[in-house]
Amino acid sequence: MRQIDIYEPALCCSSGVCGTDVDQALVDFNAALTALDKEGITVTRHNLASAPTDFAACEPVRAYVQVAGTDGLPVTVVDGTIVATGSYPQLDQLRQFAGVALEGQTTLPVVESGCIGGSGCC
Repeated sequence: MRQIDIYEPALCCSSGVCGTDVDQALVDFNAALTALDKEGITVTRHNLASAPTDFAACEPVRAYVQVAGTDGLPVTVVDGTIVATGSYPQLDQLRQFAGVALEGQTTLPVVESGCIGGSGCC
């Protein structure tokens, strides 16, 4: 299975349900991670506030942040290649990134130039 890492902006909490404003994208992302965990798919999260050295240790992410800044986060990295930036991937995207065939799909998407099957993510 592929290694999936999400490099997130500085967050006070990863759930999206902290403070007065609920971040629906984070709520949806957490629900997707819970579903993936039940399927045996692991996604590793790296929060800029609590793990800044993780960002420095990943060359593609470090280079991306130097150019785009932290406003371009989150960044999704699969096996060391950036495959998506600027938003959290949805459940089906995460399954594709993991290399799991979706229901009714006979072949897995191919990673080309850092993008999944020409999805326009880059």
